Amino acid sequence: MRRLGIPSQIPPPMEGHLRLGDLPHQPDAITVNSRHLSRGGRPWFPIMGEFHYGRYPAAEWREELLKVRAGGVTAVATYVFWNLHEERRGTFDWSGDRDLRRFVTTCAELGLDVVVRIGPWGHGESRNGGFPDWVLEADCVPRTDDPRYVELVRPLFEQIGAQLAGLTRKQGGPVVAVQVENELYDQPGHLVTLKQLAQAAGIDAPLWTATGWGHAQLPPDEVIPLFGGYPEAAWDTAHDGWPQQSRAHYFFGPGRDDDSIGSDLRTTEVTGSDESHLARYPFATCELGGGMYTSYHRRPVIEAPDIAALGLVKLGSGSVWQGYYMYHGASQKIGALSTLQESHATGYPNDCPVINYDFQAPLGEYGQFRESFRHLRLQHLWLAADGPDLATMTLVMPPDAPGDTADRETLRWCVRSDGRSGFLFVNNHQPVETLPAHEGVRFAIELDGRELVVPREPVTVPSGAYFVWPLARPVGGSLLLSATAQPMGVLDGDEPVHVLCQTAGIPVELVFDAATVAGVEGPATVERDGDRLVVTELVPGPGCLVRIRDASGARAAVLVLDADSALAAAGGRLWGAHRLVLSERPVVIEESRLVVYGQGHSDVRIFPAPASAARTDGVFGLLPVAAAAGQAPEVKVEEVKVEEVRQAGPARRPVIDPASGRASAPTDADFEQAAVYRVTVPPEAFAGEEEVLLRLDWVGDVGRVHLGGRLVADQFWHGPAWEIGLRRFREEVLEHGIEVRLLPLSQDAPVFVSPGVRPAAYPGGSVLELRSVALVPVPRTVLVEDGR
Repeated sequence: MRRLGIPSQIPPPMEGHLRLGDLPHQPDAITVNSRHLSRGGRPWFPIMGEFHYGRYPAAEWREELLKVRAGGVTAVATYVFWNLHEERRGTFDWSGDRDLRRFVTTCAELGLDVVVRIGPWGHGESRNGGFPDWVLEADCVPRTDDPRYVELVRPLFEQIGAQLAGLTRKQGGPVVAVQVENELYDQPGHLVTLKQLAQAAGIDAPLWTATGWGHAQLPPDEVIPLFGGYPEAAWDTAHDGWPQQSRAHYFFGPGRDDDSIGSDLRTTEVTGSDESHLARYPFATCELGGGMYTSYHRRPVIEAPDIAALGLVKLGSGSVWQGYYMYHGASQKIGALSTLQESHATGYPNDCPVINYDFQAPLGEYGQFRESFRHLRLQHLWLAADGPDLATMTLVMPPDAPGDTADRETLRWCVRSDGRSGFLFVNNHQPVETLPAHEGVRFAIELDGRELVVPREPVTVPSGAYFVWPLARPVGGSLLLSATAQPMGVLDGDEPVHVLCQTAGIPVELVFDAATVAGVEGPATVERDGDRLVVTELVPGPGCLVRIRDASGARAAVLVLDADSALAAAGGRLWGAHRLVLSERPVVIEESRLVVYGQGHSDVRIFPAPASAARTDGVFGLLPVAAAAGQAPEVKVEEVKVEEVRQAGPARRPVIDPASGRASAPTDADFEQAAVYRVTVPPEAFAGEEEVLLRLDWVGDVGRVHLGGRLVADQFWHGPAWEIGLRRFREEVLEHGIEVRLLPLSQDAPVFVSPGVRPAAYPGGSVLELRSVALVPVPRTVLVEDGR
């Protein structure tokens, strides 16, 4: 039995010390204390996803932002890269894909908050960290209060201020926060200067933030320090193992800092571990790894559980603001004067792809839905309902918590509680180093004068499991003391429906305070155990709906889904009601329509069932989803014409950057030895307006795609199939065809590739294989209320 006592009195947060927040009389005022954020007088839990407007086609912003919102994200963070807007000094470009104002306005139209990361230095794997070359050539000391540098920044901030005019919170706009600089750890005074400079330029928000990792010295009470954590680190060396610092993010605990983020660019060593000063601020994040980019020398594969387990651990550890980097992948621009990626050529220790910034994110470089999108959405559905309560709760660690990140034997768990109710968190997953299953697990939680033993009978927590269970939570007017199922939110209505899902194959039991329940109806066994009512023998799935009547006669319900259905679940207002949609294919819910992505014929399951549903599955109504009229037909693999134009030359010998000691990426000249393939796309592939992906399954080193001689996509091979969205290049594809250039990977290349995808053989000392080429249409089928 694992035991933990929860203090009955949680100390109140510090109030009034932070120079942040809206004026109290403002409608929907945002305020902040040392524990959490509030909005409109109620605790507020933002879910923030990074999406870079300047790295994505403006014509597709609205569609992609709807996908972001469908994932449960409520705020969009975006960098303003200086070198995208003022590549030549004095000449600003805010047009097309660089139109910040249009992007923020589109977010506002969709009900999304915006966090603007204005720099002027941003990093984001951008050339010079986002500085135009001319800034580095100027006679000044960048990233300091050097007046010559400040005068270079002033026009940029004035331009940003003009772009955001009318869009600040005071003006009724969506900009809730502004981040100044990034990863600046030793210039607190300069951060104040930048904040004042921005405010003078009309850039304003209730919340101002700065990155706090690396034990950054920040100006007290002027900004909220934001933190991060990644499942891998492409900026680490090419060693054949898991980065040491990443381990910490899979252990519950009060620590917020991650010294490894930005460590490749810091010039001084971080010392000490004191975080006591952070008690003045809520635990907020901006860079929880939504994936990881590939550097030339380090190319990890990030799996969905790696991302979701890390996010859950941060929630258990006290996060009150989940921020993911990246949530939506993107493509680097090529500037008028140079490429704009981080590289050895500009003094960085990491060579990045010229264009690819997919990041293995929940939404990919071309808007692809990834498995991590579904895993994170499951948590976000819960936070949409319980996030405000969770924000007020503090971390309580068990006495048997692991004391070192090398521990792979002790079960990792904790509780967040306000002294009356709470949530039990368990994590038994981490990347690379598999954790063992734990048998005979039970928890005894002393909470508000009761002992809650959950589950009643010991269970096995399997390897790879991670979940959260509720403790003493209201279900209508009844009190659910414990449940061995993860909460997924509440469907509002005359009869509120609390949605839970089975976790890790563990049998589901619901334990209620018997004094608060007058009756239970549904497919389950109900028994009295002293002062508790125990509901068991539940079969999770679309028909597992248990109705609860409280002492006053009011009704509520609990819907318990199986794990697969839970990952297929999306929620939102649809056709006049708050509904839950189960779909094997990705869906985006809008108020008056449901958009279903992908090929095939299948049903979507909707609860409460709409009137147009002729059939049911349990309590869900079924609507068939057939291919829409005029939709592009499926293009078979054999219909894609692939011609080998040239075989590859010998594998390139490794080139080591003398400054970093890391392998450098191939140059344009190296691609003269690349294998060349010509891919012809039939015109009928573009019969509709939907995306069409070119999918290359290959093994090698580096690939590039050209259209009419123009580089439009590239990839450092790292295992997964390479997908290139063709919709934005339609005319060029049909006019020129596609040229694919691939380089072989040398067996002695000093690069890290995940062991699970590493080639088993290198015939002749290198490997290059183009296994298949396919066109994959991504159709959209729209359902409206009458079922069409």
